[in-house]
Amino acid sequence: MKILKKILGTSFLTIVTCTYVSAQDSTGTVSYQDFEQLQSDVALSKKMKISGYVQMQYQKADTAGISSFEGGNFANGVNNRMTVRRGLVKFAYQNQSAQAVMQLDITEKGVGIKDAYLSVTEPWINALSLTGGVFYRPFGYEISYSSSSRESPERSRIFQTLFPGERDLGVSLTFQASKTSPWSFLKFDFGLFNGNGIALETDNYKDFIGHLSATKTSSDEKVMWGLGASYYDGGFATTTDNIYSINDVNGVKAFTASSCKVGDKTKRQYFGIDGQVSYDWAMGITQIRGEYITGMQPGYASSSSSLTAAATGNVFNRKFNGFYIYFVQNILETPLQAVVKYDVYDPNTKVSGNEIGRSIAGATATNATDAKFFTLGLGLNYRFNSNVKVMAYYDMVANEKTSNIVSSNTLTDLSHDRKDNVLTLRIQYKF
Repeated sequence: MKILKKILGTSFLTIVTCTYVSAQDSTGTVSYQDFEQLQSDVALSKKMKISGYVQMQYQKADTAGISSFEGGNFANGVNNRMTVRRGLVKFAYQNQSAQAVMQLDITEKGVGIKDAYLSVTEPWINALSLTGGVFYRPFGYEISYSSSSRESPERSRIFQTLFPGERDLGVSLTFQASKTSPWSFLKFDFGLFNGNGIALETDNYKDFIGHLSATKTSSDEKVMWGLGASYYDGGFATTTDNIYSINDVNGVKAFTASSCKVGDKTKRQYFGIDGQVSYDWAMGITQIRGEYITGMQPGYASSSSSLTAAATGNVFNRKFNGFYIYFVQNILETPLQAVVKYDVYDPNTKVSGNEIGRSIAGATATNATDAKFFTLGLGLNYRFNSNVKVMAYYDMVANEKTSNIVSSNTLTDLSHDRKDNVLTLRIQYKF
């Protein structure tokens, strides 16, 4: 990165100097004003920061064509692939108490926007900031934990389901006292968002998100801990006159319809808590992180994922919960880091086991969308230096089983555990 900065800086000075020399007067001299302008331009260039990272990876799945939360589903007939998982370039311009950020994701799939926002901090006590544009939703901890630093290849299944793409278009306020204040360990983020990710607004409703967190470090800097609580309240406009929810129908739990008006707002509500602790000791830094979320999720019969476009069919409401927990151990003073991660997502807490898929006259049966998933991930990371990291990670995915959804195809069978484990080998360069 230092070499890159030197090259960019030298190139900039060369271009600017040549420009001024070409504009000098007929005597061949450069004026004092020209050098002042040159200094000013160099100072401006220091306010612009360019950073990013590239992740190249190889993946091997148990079965061809599986659905996966490890970088997306595998194509039909494909059980291994090479991809550029992320190719992020970030441009940030900082000027006194204001900042503008643009971040692009460049992969074999094309070019997409990741971030495009501005942030302004009031100049009096530097405690209140306003952010507007496309940026991370301020819910929980993992959603805004950078993929370049994360110890596993992907975020947990529950976060990928509730917050596809991680970002949203909106505006938020952040309150955090200055570092000299005894209250600087507290941080409060809250804002209003479109609710459908990086996409055009589809209705008149806005979603509220709030996150209150506290972080502390011991006087000897050996121990660090953090706690947080999050709340999400939103929804989207219905496009049909029925909303489905789980009820007991003659002893069978199934979806039944209740009437609504087209355009009524669905209920999308989450509660979350998160915690982190790290300890620097003789065996290396030990980290434990966890997060739990519960609430009401509107989706479709075939999907519990949050919508990224206008609804196109009947809405199915589900009460859900889920969590993840990380154990991360740096191995002594070596560049090696061992990782254990366990996450659970239950999209429908009203049914379990053989209750899933039972049919009953006059109601809509639950299906594979309502099954719980458990994922145990084991990984080993190796840092060559501050720029290069190599990751080997194996995800062991287990599904809730039911005798009511049987198929000869392992991709759709729920009477047994699906063969959908994934091995990821990744190399990352960060600059």
